[in-house]
Parts: sequence; structure tokens; C-alpha cells
Amino acid sequence: MKLSKLAKTLKPSATLAITAKAKDLKSQGIDIIGFGAGEPDFDTPENIKSSAKISIDEGFTKYTAASGIIELKEAIRERIQSDYGINYQNNEILVGSGAKHVLYNLFNVLVDNGDEVLIPSPYWVSYPEQVKICGGIPVILETSQETGFKITKEQIESKCSNKTKILVLNFPSNPTGSTYNREELMQIAKVAQEKDLIVISDEIYDKIVYSGIKHVSFPELSDDAKERTILVNGVSKTYSMTGWRIGYAAGNPKVISAMNNLSGQSTSNPTSISQKAAIEAFSGTQEKVKEMLAEFETRKNYISSYLNEIKDIECFVPDGAFYVFPNISAYFGKKYNDKVITNSLEFTDFLLDVAKVAVVPGVEFGSDSHIRISYATSMSDIKQGLERIKESLSTLI
Repeated sequence: MKLSKLAKTLKPSATLAITAKAKDLKSQGIDIIGFGAGEPDFDTPENIKSSAKISIDEGFTKYTAASGIIELKEAIRERIQSDYGINYQNNEILVGSGAKHVLYNLFNVLVDNGDEVLIPSPYWVSYPEQVKICGGIPVILETSQETGFKITKEQIESKCSNKTKILVLNFPSNPTGSTYNREELMQIAKVAQEKDLIVISDEIYDKIVYSGIKHVSFPELSDDAKERTILVNGVSKTYSMTGWRIGYAAGNPKVISAMNNLSGQSTSNPTSISQKAAIEAFSGTQEKVKEMLAEFETRKNYISSYLNEIKDIECFVPDGAFYVFPNISAYFGKKYNDKVITNSLEFTDFLLDVAKVAVVPGVEFGSDSHIRISYATSMSDIKQGLERIKESLSTLI
């Protein structure tokens, strides 16, 4: 059976693949420590689970509107208003089956063949692939640890052409944990206005920021920033609800309407029960969010400090999210079992084979000099996993 040209070009999700491989090895009785997952290890808070159970008992198990129920849209609007002072109407909100699905729909209703989409690197693995699915051209804006993994106004200007349509922002960043302050975002907003760019602002980690940093949402910067921005967020990371699959977009009503039409012809509505649970997530107590953040910060401090003490590893200390993105390129050219490590994929294979630790190769995020380590796992696993990594690296020659 002949596959389409698109199917032949699609890459599998590296993060899902490495997690699946680690789980498969564990099922074989092999003691693997997994640092690949992009999901909190905490259980979904009880008040949220209880809300879902009540909705089942009350029979809320049928179709809903493709773009989500009104009560959830209102809860989202109120949460955005409370957190960032941004006002949206119900027709400016769409609920999707996770933020990834929302992004997929968003690119599909905005991108035509040949349109260029600016994507800062390192990037979340799905951005370039989703752009290519739509016939768009990902244009990568390279960043480095020396610049705090941040793009500049000048960089955007230098990469813009008459085909450039969209700028993708993700902050705090997956995979680097870098984020932007208000002044830096204002500079980006200025060039977005000058070049008339649509901004897709993926702020899924907005509540996971450290050291007293206050997250600034891009559409709160100015009236113009709000008008040209589609804000993307969801419940997965903040409320430990990855499997519930609820994300949302907020922005221009024409774009939201088009996304609604696309959902209506593809997935239909997000799961009814999950929508009810998400209402409680946004509207209920936020105490568990604070508790999870405190634990993440403890882990972040430990893991970044430990990695920076390992010879020949350089690790950027993240401002948010729950990943570290250490530079491991000093180990390229070294051997184990007569195998020479030449890139991040081979380094990742080495850690899995020798240390029995699963990480994600940086090449999947646009930087072959790095690996991504998720600290969304227990402190005991973090300590043991880091010890294994350190010990295995000492065997390289």
C-alpha cells in the first residue's frame, strides 16, 4: 500500500519514542531511570479528579460543541484575566484536545504552501514538523547558552522575508527552561508590529517559573500585541493533567472560528469529562500548583548544580519549565566498547546502554551539542540517575 508523500516525511516524536523505549526495557525487568517524559510525576489534584467523577455520575458523557463548553471558556477567560489582566470574549477562546492539538489546528488554519514560520532554536520537537505538514517552511532562529537561549529583535529582522508570516514563541522554553522578561518581550513585540507578524505564543509552562520570576504573557504587552497574538496554553503541565488532553487558544475570533471548523471536521469536541475537570482546575484552589512548583524548584537547583560539577558538562540553569539542557559536546570523540560518540543521539544511546538512564538527544530540539533531561520525576530517581550518568562518563576514553 503506497503512503502519501507527507507520511513518508513525518518524523516520530522523539520524546514519546524515548519514553516508550524506556518503558519497554523496564517491562523486561531492566532497571531504567527515565528522564525523557515531559509530564509532571505528581497525581492530578483530588479536587479536579472529583469534579470529573461527578460529571460521569451526572451523565455528562455526550458530545459538546467542537470548540468546548461555554462554562470552560468562561473559566479560561477568568483565569487569564486574573493572572494577566487580559480580556477575551467567548468567541475568542477555543478548547482543543491538548495544546499540541490546538497548535496543529492553528498552523493548519494560518499557514499556506511556502509561508515562512520563524522558530527559535532549541525548539519543542513538534513545531517544525507541524509547520511542514501544512506546507510551510520552518525558518530557524539559532540561540545559544551564552545568550540565555533567547532570540533578539535584530535576529528576527535578519530572518524576515516577504514570505514570513508567523513567529513562534515558547516561554518558559521546552527544552531549555529559558524565559523572557517584559523588556525583552517588548522588543520582540516591536519588530512583530513592524514586520506585521502573527505571533503564536505557547505559554504552557507559564506557572512553572523560579526565583520569584513573574511570567509576562505576550498579549498583555500592548493592544497591538494582543491583536496579533494567538495565546496557547492548557492544563497538562500546571495541573499535572497530561492525559486529560485539554488545551486552549485565545485570540482573533476569525482564527478561532476557523480552528473550530477544523475541529468539527476532524476530532469534534474535546472529551466532555475532561472539560468539566478543567473547569475545576482553572476555577478551584491553586494551592497544589504552588506545592508542585516548590518541589520542581528544589529539583531544579539540585540537578543543575550536580551537572555543572561533572567534568566537561555545561548546564544552563533554567528559569522555568522542568527540564535542563546540558551541553555534552566535550564528550564527542570519546569511546566506549570501541564505539566512538560523535553526536547527541550516540551519547543518548550510550547513557541508555551503559548507565541505564533515558534522556532525549538534543538534535531533536535543534541542537546536537545537548541532551534534554526532565526532572519531572522523584528526587530519589534524580539522585540515582545523576550518579549513574557521572559514573558512566568516567569510563569514556
